Amino acid sequence: MFSIAYTVCQNREDAEDVTQDTLIRYDNARKDFESEEHVKAWLIRVAINRAKDIRSSFWRRNQVDWEDTMASLPFEEPADSRLFEAVMGLDEKYRIVVHMYYYEDYDIREIAGILHCPSGTIRSRMSRARALLKSKLKEEWKDD
Repeated sequence: MFSIAYTVCQNREDAEDVTQDTLIRYDNARKDFESEEHVKAWLIRVAINRAKDIRSSFWRRNQVDWEDTMASLPFEEPADSRLFEAVMGLDEKYRIVVHMYYYEDYDIREIAGILHCPSGTIRSRMSRARALLKSKLKEEWKDD
């Protein structure tokens, strides 16, 4: 939940708040879930919605600069940092599907179910995100 919230909020503190709020909502929900996967999907959907709410709030618009945040994140390799920056530079609709596919190990069908979108839309977003990342990273590589 934290990582998907971070993907949307692009801020550690907000992502922590989203995670906490999501867990509180889960505890108060008193729902009967069909399976563990249903619980996970519900938690991710609630986290994404809460992260969007926080991101659009007044306080979010007055947060720490992106460069300061990037400087505080530890990466083992410089290439990891460049890839992360490229992913975080994508539009939200691409960032979320890339994160869910590569970091949360969801397949296209599962992502479509969680985001309430057709599978074709998710495939299209993944394709566009990959093309954007390829273009962005290729430009950086040529500059080096």
